[in-house]
Amino acid sequence: MTKTIFKLLILLSFISCTKESSDAESTPVQTMYFPPLTGSTWETKSISDLKWNHNAVQPLLDYLELKHSKSFIILVNGRIVLENYFNNHTATTNWYWASAGKTLTSTMTGIAQQEGLVNINNKVSDYIGTGWTSELPAQENQITCKHLLTMTSGLDDTTDDVDPASLIYKADAGKRWAYHNVYVKLQDVVAKASKQTWENYFNTKLRDKIGMNGNWVQLGVNSVYTSTTRSMARFGLLMLNRGKWENTTILNESYFSEATNTSQNINLGYGYLWWLNGKANYHLPQSQLTIPGSIIPTAPNDMFMALGKNDQKIYVIPSKSMVVIRMGDAADDVNLALSDFDETLWEKISALYQ
Repeated sequence: MTKTIFKLLILLSFISCTKESSDAESTPVQTMYFPPLTGSTWETKSISDLKWNHNAVQPLLDYLELKHSKSFIILVNGRIVLENYFNNHTATTNWYWASAGKTLTSTMTGIAQQEGLVNINNKVSDYIGTGWTSELPAQENQITCKHLLTMTSGLDDTTDDVDPASLIYKADAGKRWAYHNVYVKLQDVVAKASKQTWENYFNTKLRDKIGMNGNWVQLGVNSVYTSTTRSMARFGLLMLNRGKWENTTILNESYFSEATNTSQNINLGYGYLWWLNGKANYHLPQSQLTIPGSIIPTAPNDMFMALGKNDQKIYVIPSKSMVVIRMGDAADDVNLALSDFDETLWEKISALYQ
């Protein structure tokens, strides 16, 4: 009797394994695609191939155009599913990233750290000297590069200026989350540590390695990145692939993981200059209110985001192997990073695949 049961179990196990093998063979694995570093070649994937809802496409595009968009891209496994341009914008037109470009600064800081040039736990003054704020030396020396990455420097956030006279003590470093332009000091840190200009180091270590175009433009106190929409999509694809471009590690996975997870216990929806969806609560720019719930409840919980003024967007959704890019003018009123536009946009994006 025992032998019979044992034989039956072996037979059932064999049938199960054979079925799983057959299913695996009949369902091709979607590999991640990376476009060539030069030229305009970029593989596509159709709505039909993905078995998405064709009827949801036009309402999405109509909404994007209505809301002053200039460009929109959806990638799935690196392949272009939708690519649309509006209001005389084209695939070769550069547009500004605004604060979505903060994530470029975060990435470059990570690259400098993996090259042994920077340690984000070290104080900022180790790299750019003392007196870069108006704080007392003891207060200034509390501020590490990590505090700039996490928006917890404790500096007064009522001004956008980053000259020493404007960088005034508000709280001890690490005790207060406040959205602040002082993160740009990390560009000075990287430049000093690498003994190169910020732009040269950026171009060599990131831009050229993933085939981006674009350049840094000084707008007021900010150094703002401008590029084509596809270049923004290339950066999103790098982040979808956890810092690797094909088999080349651009940003190591340890730093990538830190950057795209909660970085402090004040604003759970913030990593290292990345916004994080699906957390228990979050803060908005220029606010000390803790808002319960996910930043964009209509979007996937595992999404992390680069968000810029006037609705510049990079959405990265690992669970769907998806990157979404939106460039343009403000959807409604001028805004710093987040608006109601995000929530409605994601209702229309999710209608594609639900």
